[in-house]
Amino acid sequence: MWRPSHCCLILALWACLDALPVAVDKTKVSPPAESQDPPENADTGLHYDRYLREVIDFLEKDPHFREKLHNTDMEDIKQGKLAKELDFVSHNVRTKLDELKRQEVNRLRTLIKAKQDLNGEKGMTMDHQALLKQFEHLNHMNPHTFEVEDLDRLIKSATNDLENFDKERHEEFKRYEMMKEHERREHLKTLDEEGRKKEEEHYEEMKKKHADHPKLNHPGSQDQLKEVWEESDGLDPNDFDPKTFFNLHDTNGDGYFDEQELEALFTKELEKIYDPAQEEDDMVEMEEERLRMREHVMNEVDTNKDRLVSLEEFITATNKKEFLEPDEWETLDQNPVYTEEELREFEQHLAQEEQDLNLRTNDLQKQREELERQQDQLNAQKMELQQAVQHMERLKAQKTEPPVQPKALSAMEILPGDAQQLSRDLPAHS
Repeated sequence: MWRPSHCCLILALWACLDALPVAVDKTKVSPPAESQDPPENADTGLHYDRYLREVIDFLEKDPHFREKLHNTDMEDIKQGKLAKELDFVSHNVRTKLDELKRQEVNRLRTLIKAKQDLNGEKGMTMDHQALLKQFEHLNHMNPHTFEVEDLDRLIKSATNDLENFDKERHEEFKRYEMMKEHERREHLKTLDEEGRKKEEEHYEEMKKKHADHPKLNHPGSQDQLKEVWEESDGLDPNDFDPKTFFNLHDTNGDGYFDEQELEALFTKELEKIYDPAQEEDDMVEMEEERLRMREHVMNEVDTNKDRLVSLEEFITATNKKEFLEPDEWETLDQNPVYTEEELREFEQHLAQEEQDLNLRTNDLQKQREELERQQDQLNAQKMELQQAVQHMERLKAQKTEPPVQPKALSAMEILPGDAQQLSRDLPAHS
């Protein structure tokens, strides 16, 4: 099971593997007993997550590498100095890493082949640059052995991908919000004047209802943490102690607040403005608000930028003026994620995509009709060929039949009028 010191391998071999955001209220979870195993780490969200974990797991089993990992700072790790230590790990570990790499290369090749086949069926061209990007975390030119370059690539790829994780989530949320507004406006176009008026009134009513909520405490401020201390922990707010608070909410007992543990601290604030039972409250927006809060606290408190908050960093933050006298927190409602111009561009992009899809659909329909026409022609030719073969077989059968022999008539079959003619035809006897 991994510990935070190990996680410096990717972001320092992740200052993140323990830290990706998950919307779970960990303030309601009791710290695990010492005899229990630490909790499983959350999935990174990277497409090479399993490969990443297995590599780290086996490197941790090598005493030399484990010692170097614990004595190397993050910047040296990011610059590739730790990767060079791969040359000194045991033969058994290197052999296992070779096997892991071969499995990963085969997995990627299978995945890409499936994508190529799927795109081919849809008549779409492949984005080869996007395909090659999936190999950036390893050297695919050497698919057989795990080398220093592979570890260096894995560290740099995971560092970059994880550091961009929040940015991608924000972009995804922005697209979600624009699509929601686009669909609302498109729906209005289908209504008559009275229907549009009622729909707009309902929309404004929901916005107003959602905005009518208690004032939020500034995330990470004394007031916000005291509220958690009182309502979640059941303790007297007058007895608030930062160190005790930290230990209570460091739920895995590793000496750090990771991103998951930080986000759990904001649940009480989010419940003030989001209720899954209410029409006006969007749970996707709630998770974006949670992400904004966590990012803000990390930016203020995580001074060494390792995506973890140590006890020392936390205590230092509680002594700042911003902790005692914070500014008012502005929610998503007060910070629109897109402009009207961006929405217009988004809608134009959607319209272009729809037009392209229609063109491809028409092309596929024409191709289908042409194939059906060709199939009809082939079926007709096949029928004609079958008929010609049958005709030839009949002619052949007629030519091979034996000639019909005349049948001798019995006396009973000779008519009376034929007797004289028959006697004349018979030869005379001497």
